[in-house]
Amino acid sequence: MEITPKTGLKGLIENWQSDLIAAVSVSLIALPLSLGIALAAGAPAMSGIISAIVGGVVTTLYRGGHISVNGPAKGVIAVILLGIALMDDGSGQAFNYVLAAIVVSGAIQVLLGILKLGRLADIFHSSVIHGILAAIGIIIFAKQIHVAMGTHSDSSSIIQNLIDAVVLLPQANPFVVIIALVGLLLLLFHSKISYRFFHFLPAPMWVIALSIPFVYFFNFFDQHTLSFFGKAYEVGPNLLLDIPDNIMDSIMHPNFSKINTIEFWTTVLSILIITSIESLAIAKAVDKIDPYKRKTDLNKDLTGIGLSTMAAGLIGGLPIIAVIIRSTVNIHNGAKTKWSNMYQGLLLLLFIVLLSPIMRQVPLCAFAILLVYTGFKLASPAVFKQVYSQGAEQLIFFVGTMVLTLYTNLLIGLLGGLLLAMISHMLLARVSIPRFFKMIYKSGSDLIVQPDGSYDLKIKGIANFLGILKIDKLVSQIPSGADVNIDLSETRLVGMTYMDYIVDYLKIQKNTGGKVIINGLDSHVSSSSHNRALKISLNNSAAKLSPRQNRLQHLANEKDYQYANQVDWNTKYLKDFHFFEIRPIERKSNCLKGTFKDLDVSWEIADVTFSEGAAFTAETFNTTLMVLKLNKKIPVFTMEKEGVIEKIFDRVMAYTGYKDIDFEMYSDFSKKFLIMGNKESEIRSFFTEEVIRFFENHQIYHLESNGEALIIFNKIKLARTDETIAFIDYGNKLANLLDKMK
Repeated sequence: MEITPKTGLKGLIENWQSDLIAAVSVSLIALPLSLGIALAAGAPAMSGIISAIVGGVVTTLYRGGHISVNGPAKGVIAVILLGIALMDDGSGQAFNYVLAAIVVSGAIQVLLGILKLGRLADIFHSSVIHGILAAIGIIIFAKQIHVAMGTHSDSSSIIQNLIDAVVLLPQANPFVVIIALVGLLLLLFHSKISYRFFHFLPAPMWVIALSIPFVYFFNFFDQHTLSFFGKAYEVGPNLLLDIPDNIMDSIMHPNFSKINTIEFWTTVLSILIITSIESLAIAKAVDKIDPYKRKTDLNKDLTGIGLSTMAAGLIGGLPIIAVIIRSTVNIHNGAKTKWSNMYQGLLLLLFIVLLSPIMRQVPLCAFAILLVYTGFKLASPAVFKQVYSQGAEQLIFFVGTMVLTLYTNLLIGLLGGLLLAMISHMLLARVSIPRFFKMIYKSGSDLIVQPDGSYDLKIKGIANFLGILKIDKLVSQIPSGADVNIDLSETRLVGMTYMDYIVDYLKIQKNTGGKVIINGLDSHVSSSSHNRALKISLNNSAAKLSPRQNRLQHLANEKDYQYANQVDWNTKYLKDFHFFEIRPIERKSNCLKGTFKDLDVSWEIADVTFSEGAAFTAETFNTTLMVLKLNKKIPVFTMEKEGVIEKIFDRVMAYTGYKDIDFEMYSDFSKKFLIMGNKESEIRSFFTEEVIRFFENHQIYHLESNGEALIIFNKIKLARTDETIAFIDYGNKLANLLDKMK
């Protein structure tokens, strides 16, 4: 088990090298993105850099997190655009008014943190938040696509901006579009380029670096026209980034003269809600990928972010939040303590001072394409598919919030989305309005301490996002490491956000040594097979097995296997396999267990749900896999089919440092399979001729060893009954073969 790094100054002294190395990669990503975010928000470009520097230096001095990176992120773009639009009175002070709103929102964040109200963010329905983020993605895309095309839309309507992008496509400046398209191709294919030289810099820096030769080739430094297929197009310095020579010239100060207006407070609340929700959600997401399993103090983190936001607003910076992409890069590059965040802030300061002459040669369309790509990912078809997989009603909440936000503003969109979710819950629960609220706040849910020291948490009534604070108060009474039984049998409705909270608590409690069991949902139904989907009670009538579950139950009865269709939250052992190191496991179900008795080898086949991606853009997958628990030690390795690695496998080995091992004497085998692992000599000894012939002559599976057990699966899908039987037969033959080996 890895030793948790020291905190404070001891951690600084002990881990400064690893933190500094990670910070270099983070700062190279933060530099172009911070400039691009500011430009997309309609703010001076340097306000993004100021925010990133303050987020690195000030936030590090007082924070609740351990390894996250702070600065401006895509979520702030829409709220700044909103503030500028609301408070633009023609005086040229619109951004200064917004800076005042940023300072006030930061002060409120500090107050919320001091009052320990960090958990307030949990009451916002998850699908509504995703709808807000999708709307933000569309807003970013609609605004920046024109910069990437060299066109302009005068409309204040986001929908009209999108329409104009299509209408004005024939008028697009080809010399701008060429640069943007090259940047887009780099973003799409950077991870797939095998040449190590291209991985020396992160993709955003390559987009910026490779745009500069085009600037010289097309001579953007002088205002002139260029001909393309007989048509003349204007190019010139107005297409380049404009930043001051001296960073001190970028300092701007807030103007509080609109503090008594509704527009000012609408901006304050929009900034406060969006940045607080995103920061706290990302803090929890970063905790999941922290290799040392440390937990963020959400209240302290909110206070720290508020202090940083105030500092940034006072000198011309954007609001500060935790940033998932930079935090993930920070972790994957070996950062260990909070000081890596400070290093990236200081490095950004150094880079912008040294590189400002070069940055002034970068075309605006290069920054725009970074944001167009980001905006598309927030509202891509994959996001809609993911939300729909969680239930048809979740898609309604998601789309309703998104559309309302696009046609009004972020604050109205958020409140309207929450109202839509609440009304839908009332209709689904089939109770009157007074009874609905009584079943949330006066349901009789209670916590009982058992004689053995375990706890029974009995949840009753309506369990939805409005009841999060109530259950949070109950679970706060349960000590770390205690066993907990959560009973939901007397609930009328269990919302998705409520299930998110319970599952997150389950994982936190299990990490402290406690065992958590969630039961009582057998008589509930939902519109989705997703484990966290909204569930409605069938009035305690028994839930029926699906046809597939009936077939598995029949197989178990016939062959004397054990079968359980209920959700099993015990998935900790799967994290020992490389595939699941960077893919959080949600749950497993439909568990079929048995033993090859003559070999004393036990096995389990289960449907496993896991997520791929980060935070709000994470996608959920289901697969059926077999775990073969061997009674002997074998090398740690991964084996999969060569040349047909599906999308889900494309980064399986990205962070393992594994080497592809070829077997020259068995060229056909090496052409079929990728064999990867660190201890090459042990792996070569394991793959004897007999083992190689076995794999050549049988079904090709993804197979992985953790040294004591194997996981085996085929495609990222649930297995049919015949495929399950084939799993068992394959596992039996493989176990017999391995048993004969010395």
